Order: sequence, then C-alpha cells, then structure tokens
Amino acid sequence: MSPARLSLGRQGEDLAVAELARRGYQIIERNWRCEAGEVDIVAREGSAWVFVEVRTRRSARFGSPEESVTHAKQARMIVVAEHYLAEHELAEVDWRLDLVAVVVGRRGQPIRVSVLQNAVQGC
Repeated sequence: MSPARLSLGRQGEDLAVAELARRGYQIIERNWRCEAGEVDIVAREGSAWVFVEVRTRRSARFGSPEESVTHAKQARMIVVAEHYLAEHELAEVDWRLDLVAVVVGRRGQPIRVSVLQNAVQGC
C-alpha cells in the first residue's frame, strides 16, 4: 500500500476514534489482527462489544465509503470478530459490527464522519 493511502487510512481511523469516543464508546483496541484478518477498532458501547470497520475516501470517484464494503468483506468482518471473541473468552456477550464512513477533503479536512451501527447483519 502506498504511503499516501496508509496516511489517509490512519487519518480516517483517528477521526473515527474521536467520533466514537464523542458518542460514548470506550475504545479497547485498534488494528487487532489474527489469521483471519484485521479489525480497525474494537470498542464497547454500554454492555455491547463493537467491531468497527473504518472506510475513508477523498471523493466519490470510486463510490462512497459505505459502498466499498463488499459481501466478502462483511463475511471476513464476522469471522474476525468471532476470532476476537473466542481468543478473549467472550462467548456470551452482545456484539455487533459497525461501520464508520469518513470523507476528507483534498487538504485533509474532515467533510463527513458517519457512524452506522449494525452495518453488517448476520452476527
């Protein structure tokens, strides 16, 4: 991945963490990895464990951040969340998958940071 793309992704994650914290989420981990993949943010909202995918775009040229989450990506998100829960012995907890869609301008200014709860069904 190019340095510019990595920087954009990091900026989007930082904006997402700030927005989630503003909404009362407790951030537990960032960029948790396992053999099945990675989850951008692991958080708690009340008693629910929340696994957050962050998608960041500079423009709608290649579609919105929301449109970039394919069915295959959704399936991987579920598997990664299940790995996290198993590894941390959290078998009997409420959990969900959220999406934070971030759009930034050419100069890096945030234009939109949207939190979509329960963005992926099937958990």
